[in-house]
Amino acid sequence: MSRLARTVVLSLSALILSFVTLGYVLGQTTDDKTYRSLSVFGEVLQRIQTDWVEDPDMRVVTSGALHGLLESLDPHSSYLSPAEYAEYKKRAANGAKGKVGLALSKRFGYIIVLSVLPDSPAQKAGLRSGDILESLAGFTTREMSIGQAQMLLSGDPGTTVKTSVIRRGRSEAQETEIVRAELASPKLLAERMEGDVAYLGVPALDAGKAQEIRRRLVELERQGARRLLLDLRDCASGEISEGIETARLFVSSGTLTTLQGQTVPPQQFAAEPLKVAWAHPLTVLISSTTSGAAEVLAAAISGNQRGDLVGERTFGTASEQKLIPLDDASALILTVANYFTPAGKSIPDEGVSPTVEVSTGSDAVPPGETPHPNSLRDDPAMKKAIEILMQKRSSVESIPRVTGRAA
Repeated sequence: MSRLARTVVLSLSALILSFVTLGYVLGQTTDDKTYRSLSVFGEVLQRIQTDWVEDPDMRVVTSGALHGLLESLDPHSSYLSPAEYAEYKKRAANGAKGKVGLALSKRFGYIIVLSVLPDSPAQKAGLRSGDILESLAGFTTREMSIGQAQMLLSGDPGTTVKTSVIRRGRSEAQETEIVRAELASPKLLAERMEGDVAYLGVPALDAGKAQEIRRRLVELERQGARRLLLDLRDCASGEISEGIETARLFVSSGTLTTLQGQTVPPQQFAAEPLKVAWAHPLTVLISSTTSGAAEVLAAAISGNQRGDLVGERTFGTASEQKLIPLDDASALILTVANYFTPAGKSIPDEGVSPTVEVSTGSDAVPPGETPHPNSLRDDPAMKKAIEILMQKRSSVESIPRVTGRAA
């Protein structure tokens, strides 16, 4: 590092320390922890600059510190350096239509696969829930934000993206090539099972899915179904608003969820009786791959005693993010609010717990195949859910339909 750069860094550190000391002495804030943290940060910068074994590149050091700082908050918060933010905006402006069908999160500092959409390019390439993406398009995913990863995975339909995948139980990465495609909205799987039991599998809660679910519920009821098994396992993508609207199809009264953050006033979302489309018994399958909008839906049903949840604790990601540009052309992606269960528990912090805990049998369906009720009959969670459902009796014959009202 040049003498000028060294002088600038040292001066900046001294300035930080001076500001901290002055502010603390004058009592300009009641939050002493903030000043203490800044003091430690400034001291660490000085020690690295003066005592490390080599002359460090302080820009790299500072960028790494900021990445780590944001990563320590939650999987969706991240720091974008000026170069990363410029690339982020460029890719966002291009609006690439080619996708691969992955819902992502972070673990151990790397991007992981939360769920894979049925019949998507990612499923055809053999990717599975729990896979660690060590690299994407030649870039390590260490310190990569979820938004950046999704940008790298998108592109023109027909083009390919290479990823290095580490699977559970393996230490070596496997190179995988995925062909991007223009994805259609994932299809619901609605079928009558034994007796008056119906199965409704929801792979995603993207725009318009609540209305589609309403139509399927009406069809199933007309076919004689009086008990419903709602499968939200692997449902990890979609919009929270669709999860709330879907909950209104089942819950006639009570609070569905609450959105709240330090700077976001509490916003409650309540049930709407006129929107109910299914008043018969209901059991919901959840797993560690249930996330986001599906978690809000599951929590609303369970929290209002509308139905039992069978399976495993959900992943915990129902939150809202905000993009905040900074003066040096960098940016923050910051989680500003969390969604809460009707009981007031933070979904990102605690997930949604099942009423009855059972292993979901996530390996029952081989990679590349679409789940089907018949293929899941030996699944312990499915068996338990049906057992619970058969113990319930419907107290309603059907939902009144208003002539001329859109279903």
